[in-house]
Amino acid sequence: MSSETASTWALEPGTELIINGEAWRVETCLPHLGRVTLIGDEGAPWKVQLSELIHRPDCRPSTRTHKGLPAASRGRQPKAMTDLLPIQQDHVMRRLEHIREVETGYRSGDANAALPHEPLPQYDPESTTLTQRREAKDAELRKVKAMDPALAKALALHKVSVRTLMRWDAARRKLGPIGLSDDRWLREATGHRITPEVREALFAVRDESLRRAKLTARDRERLIHQYVRETFGEGTKVPSYDVLRRVWRSWFGSNGGRQRYARSAAAAQKYATGRHVVVHRPGQVVALDTTVLPVKVLEDVFGDSISVHLTLALDVYTHSIVAFRLSLVSDSSIDVAMVLRDMTMPLPMRPDWGKDMQWAYPGIPGTVVADFAGYEVAGLPFLAPETVTTDHGSVYRNHHLVEVQRVLGANIKPSRVLRPTDKKAVERAFGAIRSLLFALLLGYQGVDTADRGEDPEADACLTVAEMEHIIATWIVKIWQNRRFDSYAPSWDPGGDHSPNSLFAASMTQGGFALRIPSPELYYQLLPSHQVMIHGMRGVKIKNLWYDGESLDPYRGVLSRRGGKDKNRYVIHRDPRDPCFVFFQDPLTHDWHTLRWVGLPEEGQFPAFSDARVREAMRELRRRGLAPKSDKELLPVLLDVIGGKIPVAQWPTQLSKKQRTEHAREVAQAAAAAADRPADAIATEPAPAAPPPPTAAVPAARTGPEDGKVVLLRWRERAQQGQDAITNERRQRREASAPARPTPPPQDLSERLRATSLLALPDDDSDDEGEASQ
Repeated sequence: MSSETASTWALEPGTELIINGEAWRVETCLPHLGRVTLIGDEGAPWKVQLSELIHRPDCRPSTRTHKGLPAASRGRQPKAMTDLLPIQQDHVMRRLEHIREVETGYRSGDANAALPHEPLPQYDPESTTLTQRREAKDAELRKVKAMDPALAKALALHKVSVRTLMRWDAARRKLGPIGLSDDRWLREATGHRITPEVREALFAVRDESLRRAKLTARDRERLIHQYVRETFGEGTKVPSYDVLRRVWRSWFGSNGGRQRYARSAAAAQKYATGRHVVVHRPGQVVALDTTVLPVKVLEDVFGDSISVHLTLALDVYTHSIVAFRLSLVSDSSIDVAMVLRDMTMPLPMRPDWGKDMQWAYPGIPGTVVADFAGYEVAGLPFLAPETVTTDHGSVYRNHHLVEVQRVLGANIKPSRVLRPTDKKAVERAFGAIRSLLFALLLGYQGVDTADRGEDPEADACLTVAEMEHIIATWIVKIWQNRRFDSYAPSWDPGGDHSPNSLFAASMTQGGFALRIPSPELYYQLLPSHQVMIHGMRGVKIKNLWYDGESLDPYRGVLSRRGGKDKNRYVIHRDPRDPCFVFFQDPLTHDWHTLRWVGLPEEGQFPAFSDARVREAMRELRRRGLAPKSDKELLPVLLDVIGGKIPVAQWPTQLSKKQRTEHAREVAQAAAAAADRPADAIATEPAPAAPPPPTAAVPAARTGPEDGKVVLLRWRERAQQGQDAITNERRQRREASAPARPTPPPQDLSERLRATSLLALPDDDSDDEGEASQ
């Protein structure tokens, strides 16, 4: 336990600590003597010095007794909006509208999205105080309750006072919309209370049912009643049929049906078009958009010329390009989430960058920023976005992005209909980069087909990694220092300004909040899955099984999380790299990496995606196979992704579409590996593998002299997977067979004599004579 943790965690009686993976409860604490008495699970006391406890690296406070956490998150994974039923989610959003109206005077919280009658006189922030607005809201809800008590109760607004509004506002600021939920909605899932008598009857009937023919649930219920009546008497109470059936299935049967995913859809918010939005600080509005890069580049696997997608995040106030990404496929929700994460983190210096590209903004020395970040920081602003403006693509409106904006505390809003000015800044940035940089590179395609060169595919000479490095260097060295022509600030319309000078001026005017997110932010931004932990196999996500040592304390144990997916665990997964998933420990809230059990024990597995998994499952169904483990799925997966094709025939046998698909999967896996924290895979024992590239795109690989083709050892990897399956089967056979000595092989002549009908018996007289001699 660090000194910082000890100073913020009060060691009061009843406080629970996790020491070396075991739970200990504080019985007495004497700070003036420096002694603490702990009680373990077995009841044995342990007296330890307070200084020794503080400096133990394996001592951490348990979340079960953490007073700073909501009741629904103590001893469990943090509560989320996906845990609520649809009607409970509606109650939370309705409460959020009332809190926004009290705070700003508008139900939406934004004056640009005001309703025709807003703001009401009693909620006008220009003429009323916050206390007056809270009292007015209290009177409004009391009036609704008096007129229609049933309606108020159905809307979960029947017990609201001024104190309730204050408590809701504080919880919403700390936890987001989920803070407005009632902890009784997510109460601990303790299951059914089964008495010792009924428990004994359940196990007795189970033993009996194993010896009989198949029994129905009704038959088992009658046997339970018979056992309880004959063993404990007629006065013993037995639960109902439904309870017994659920308990039986929970204890002895299946862990449930198919996993269910939380369904939530973000309601489309329409902006009011009557007022112009004035941006006056960095991070207030960030414009995000994706376009096809107008330069043909070489993918890093086969060296074919392809088109990639460029995603830009532009701060509207300073016109700084705070984040960008190159992807071989159209952006998905995970790509958008990683771009939002990139804009909150400082950009690290690269080996070939000089001193003129380091952090040099006034107010905060570069050494201070480097100490917080852990590396030398380049001269590019990083900030926490408040509002992110996007287009109306479906990638920005799915349930994953709704959870991402809750984690980041930002609002992802689509641009207003028929208002191109909402995204004009990022659109203009694309045009400026095209004319200032892309037009000078080989492989440039022009603005349309009429302006294309003779053969831009043949002119392509830059790989994806090299293009990413050129864009990053150009942004930090040229774009951030380029003088504005028509984007001067309102307070100095005639001055000379650049993105760097505007950011420095804003730091002088309003200060700068040095907030660098922790590495755990990566896991929180990944899509989540609610699953059960199997006692032997681990967790199953998207037809693949994952396992690790961190699941050992929770095998066969329910999560005790309430809500819609009660008693299930939350597993986060990166869709770009299905080889790993991530599990957050319920007690310590530490993150652990779970490996796909089908990974080979040695070497590196080739990249694949969800599409490859679905294609492999279709191939299995077509062949009529039903593999019993993921290791038996590995040869089919390698066959699908090219393991059976000789290396020498790859450039001629594979089509351009197939080569592009393989290159995209390799690039996505490399991007996922670059986004993961440095110690993500080190949390679980894993075979040695080459380190991931430092950039967000695959690093350029070494190949033949022409730089066009990279040979991949697919046949060796396929054989490696087959060897892993063979070894695993041999180990299972050896473990199941009893240990006994193997007799020496019998001679061929002896076997023939033993089985031949014409063999003469041995002459006993000769034997006796020889013995006498």
